[in-house]
Amino acid sequence: MNTSAPQRISIVIPVYCGEKTLPTLIDEIKPLTLGQSTPDGTPYVVSEVLLVHDCGPDRSDLVMEALGNKYSFVRPVWLSRNYGQHAATMAGMASATGDWVVTIDEDGQQDPSDIGHMLDSAISESLQLVYAQPTNPAPHGWLRNSLSRMAKAITAKLLSSSKVGKFNSFRLVDGEIARTLAAYCGNGVYLDVGLYWIVGRIGHCPVRLRNELDRPSGYSYSKLFSHFWRLILTTGTRPLRLITLMGFCSLILAIAIASYAVYVKFFLDVPVQGWASLVIVVSFFSGATLTALGVIAEYLAVTMGIVMGKPLYVVGTKPTRPDIHQ
Repeated sequence: MNTSAPQRISIVIPVYCGEKTLPTLIDEIKPLTLGQSTPDGTPYVVSEVLLVHDCGPDRSDLVMEALGNKYSFVRPVWLSRNYGQHAATMAGMASATGDWVVTIDEDGQQDPSDIGHMLDSAISESLQLVYAQPTNPAPHGWLRNSLSRMAKAITAKLLSSSKVGKFNSFRLVDGEIARTLAAYCGNGVYLDVGLYWIVGRIGHCPVRLRNELDRPSGYSYSKLFSHFWRLILTTGTRPLRLITLMGFCSLILAIAIASYAVYVKFFLDVPVQGWASLVIVVSFFSGATLTALGVIAEYLAVTMGIVMGKPLYVVGTKPTRPDIHQ
């Protein structure tokens, strides 16, 4: 029998539209606060649940206050406005006190009982970060699931790490690493990229996703694209190398077009229409130039946000109420 002190788990839940789902999720977590053992026999206990209010359109604030008053292990964290899921998650990490920090969504897709399996993976393989690896497709449409797989594949290529490319919002992170990341990570940084910067041992644990509870998705396709674009910008300088490659390809293409024009003009005696080649070349190089300037401008925007000290989040002492007149 394992008599060592139980591993203390802090659960961080970013809350955007959790008015209907939070009570059910907290009821599922409640037995874990009484002390459990993992399948391999390691004792653990959920010492706190941090509900981070990301100022969504519903009355999640009232539900969070009620849950905080009802359960001693529930700690609401109030953000001053909507900062997004990753910023809200890091705000919770900064306040967490456990040996391990678990991040989980509010929609009920992820089963809190899988925390024991993830903890076993972390301890048995000496891991600092464990991602849930769904064994079944997410309960979304085929288009969204396909785009999600493509985004993760691109991330794996950009970071040269297949492990980080399989990221998931259901994570188990070493507590010290989670708090350190939340302390220094700047505005605009994608959470999983930030973890990749400081984590050396990453693993995955198979889990089965459930259907979402009664909650509309907070992500439209435009928001998902914005999410993905921020991921690209924070992966490093590899996209800039792609622009360099485009420049070389443009130069080679220009030389090829010029060589072909000279050949057909002087060796095949075929007249070359100047306006056609001019339009093609100008259009191509204009597009390449604008693409390069656009990506560089995005990098400068991220850099300016960090250098100017734009806060990732601001924690207040009371909830920010939704505007019921909107």
